[in-house]
Amino acid sequence: MIFETTAEDYAALIAGRGPRNFALADTPIGPPGVLQMLAEVAADVRRSFAPASWLIVEDGEAVGLCSITRPPSGGVVDIGYGVAPSRHARGIAGRAISEIVAWAMREPAVEAITAETSVANQPSERVLLRNGFSKVGERLDEQDGPLNCWRRDVA
Repeated sequence: MIFETTAEDYAALIAGRGPRNFALADTPIGPPGVLQMLAEVAADVRRSFAPASWLIVEDGEAVGLCSITRPPSGGVVDIGYGVAPSRHARGIAGRAISEIVAWAMREPAVEAITAETSVANQPSERVLLRNGFSKVGERLDEQDGPLNCWRRDVA
């Protein structure tokens, strides 16, 4: 299940607390520095578009995040997502991305969703493929190395 995030949700995650009334998984969603960066990206996106990110919740635990990575342009929303390592390989990311696709299909301003994955991240690629994304290219990122580029039209 996904819930639109707030600044308070990010503050709790950064402080190592479960947001709202949710428990935390036994491994963190991400290190505090990464969570702080995601909070800043969400605040930036939220200035012109909402929702900016979602908390991924499974069985009463906050186990992941899905974020719009930059303000949408031309009807295209770019997402990134992650799940706590101890919750990998349980179908959680796939269910969350399915909910994001369903949200996008109801949003008149959204025509497509894009995402990028490391070429070595086969589980994440399977999540996207199962949710109707197609590989549309590759690129080399200075920080992240070789990436596969994905797109799902929703309009």
